[in-house]
Amino acid sequence: MSANFHRGGGPRPGGPGAQSPTTSFNAGRNYYSNPGSGYSTPGGASVYSSRSNSTSQPGCLTAVRMTAMSKFNRYMRRLVHFRQMDFEFAAWQMLYLLIHPQTVYRKFVYRKRTKDQWARDDPAFLVLLAVALSLSSVLFAVALDLHFSGFILFYLWAVFFDCIFVGLVVATSLWYLSNKFLRRTEDQDVEWGYCFDVHLNAFFPGLILLHVVLPLLFNNLIDGPSFFSRLLGNSIWFVAAVYYVYITFLGYTALPILQKTHRFLYPITFLFIFYIATASAGWNVSQTAMNFYHFRAMNSHR
Repeated sequence: MSANFHRGGGPRPGGPGAQSPTTSFNAGRNYYSNPGSGYSTPGGASVYSSRSNSTSQPGCLTAVRMTAMSKFNRYMRRLVHFRQMDFEFAAWQMLYLLIHPQTVYRKFVYRKRTKDQWARDDPAFLVLLAVALSLSSVLFAVALDLHFSGFILFYLWAVFFDCIFVGLVVATSLWYLSNKFLRRTEDQDVEWGYCFDVHLNAFFPGLILLHVVLPLLFNNLIDGPSFFSRLLGNSIWFVAAVYYVYITFLGYTALPILQKTHRFLYPITFLFIFYIATASAGWNVSQTAMNFYHFRAMNSHR
């Protein structure tokens, strides 16, 4: 190991090899390389890139000074300090996820170049998402005629199962598949935290469609036996699912170390076939979903 490197894994301050935390090492210097599979588990230590620089192929963990667990601990500490959160920027992201999601991921690229990490370091987006879930749950409580305890139970299900648990499963699955099959290089990996952020980004438009638009239209336009009611209810679910897939695709396409990211769009074909089949077969997906939500909150059928 070169004498310029100290015990913490980076060059000595003031030494000939010292660089800024937000810059990667040049090709002529010594590097750390990952002797294993090339990607770390959630919470594992970050590694240095030995095959690319920050301008040509900025990797997800190029020259990261903090471990993933350190980033997580910092994120959780900021979660209880509201004055440190940028709610204005988080609200801007939510708006543009609805009208122009590509712009949001340009900001993720900027964060990588300035802070050397893809994942959010500000929990403001997650806090606003929880607030949005609470407000939308009120609409569901009215549409399903839930009492207060049913509303609380519905909200807890929506936050901890629909959003967080499903997000953990989806993010972990796509994190593994991306690192295993889609990476261009072996010495850089996809951050797990970024995968979870992509899920949150894709979840928000679905939240607006399924937790705001759907309960507002359900009793008057969707909860009926007509073909129009069935078509409208199924269309809302179809658009929400397609939006989730599309924003997920944009999130992984923004990573320059991945290839063949068009595969993330493949589920849209199956979603379209399912949409046509359910509408033709007379299955109102929205009615089934509302019955399920009512049973989950009240332990009784609607």
